[in-house]
Amino acid sequence: MRVILLRFGELYLKGHNRNIFENTLINNIKKKLAGEKFSFSKTYGRYIVSGYDEKNEDKILECLQQVFGLYSLSRAIEVEATVEAIENIADEIVIGDSSFKVYVKRADKKFPISSMEFAKELGGIILDNNPNARVDLYKPEVEFNVDIRLNGKAYIYTETIKCQGGLPLGTGGRGLLLLSGGIDSPVAGYLISKRGIEIDALHFHSHPYTSELAKEKVISLAKEISPYTGDINLHIVSFTKVQECLHMNCSEQYMITLMRRIMMRVAEKICEKYSLGAIITGESLGQVASQTMQSMTVTGEVVKKLPIFRPCIALDKEDIIKIANEIGTYNTSILPYEDCCTVFLPKNPVIKPTLERCLREENKINVEALVEECLLGEEIIKINLK
Repeated sequence: MRVILLRFGELYLKGHNRNIFENTLINNIKKKLAGEKFSFSKTYGRYIVSGYDEKNEDKILECLQQVFGLYSLSRAIEVEATVEAIENIADEIVIGDSSFKVYVKRADKKFPISSMEFAKELGGIILDNNPNARVDLYKPEVEFNVDIRLNGKAYIYTETIKCQGGLPLGTGGRGLLLLSGGIDSPVAGYLISKRGIEIDALHFHSHPYTSELAKEKVISLAKEISPYTGDINLHIVSFTKVQECLHMNCSEQYMITLMRRIMMRVAEKICEKYSLGAIITGESLGQVASQTMQSMTVTGEVVKKLPIFRPCIALDKEDIIKIANEIGTYNTSILPYEDCCTVFLPKNPVIKPTLERCLREENKINVEALVEECLLGEEIIKINLK
């Protein structure tokens, strides 16, 4: 029988909490495959998807590769865990003049032949039927794997497809991602979800300085990361009056720093309103003036009750671009529609702001009133997978 064999990674580390993580992962797998006809079963250390329409196999594999918590998967043949049944499959292998290796794993130690001896035996069968083939234990062109499990079945496969790894989505709580139209923040949303955290997203727009296309761009980015992050509530907040007020009353050099401090205040209020446990940003240390150690210290200072997660903090720009390409957000991120952070952009933003100077600048405006005005205009767009 043709099946898909699933393996998980970090769940092995969870001790007495493992069942919680495993049950969440199983539910996520079933949700991901909703709409497909399939059967799901498990044996120790493995999950098995079977009974599916083989015409949809590639689609099913693509969906499973997006599930956090799965380490790898293989298209496999399931047979009874007997010497004869496994040898019959080996007898059918055609590999021409390719190099090959046989690897046997016995989770069931009651199997009558040791892993190494059985691998040699199966290799002999393959060589008998493929006289031009050759054994290569280090860099084989074909790897013939036999996984003998405790459920009385053996799974035979020749490929291992890498999955996302990480922790099952939903095991780490829910946070609020500050989602701009740039490259970094969608990657941050993906990376934090890889640690089990579901996300809402918050976007600040500055109509009429930014266009409707800029807003649509962010909606598209939320849709593009949702296959990994799950459903997203996208909170849209107008930032126009904040920027106009800062531009008229405060130091130009401190414009970006003051903006981000107000954004953080708004984000914390939204987290409190919707019971979200963290603020998540796409900041990468030293990438721009607002992302120096000093800048992040003074912008984060206004957040009193929640952690701020910065999953891109130590990544180079090239690292971030690579991930953006892998998850399919890069081409949208580089569309030429300005977001609010590029409006009223100062020529020489301060690189090492001080808290004392920030407080003096904020005394020139009514910060609380600006935060409340942002919240009053909140719009929520639901980004759903199905």
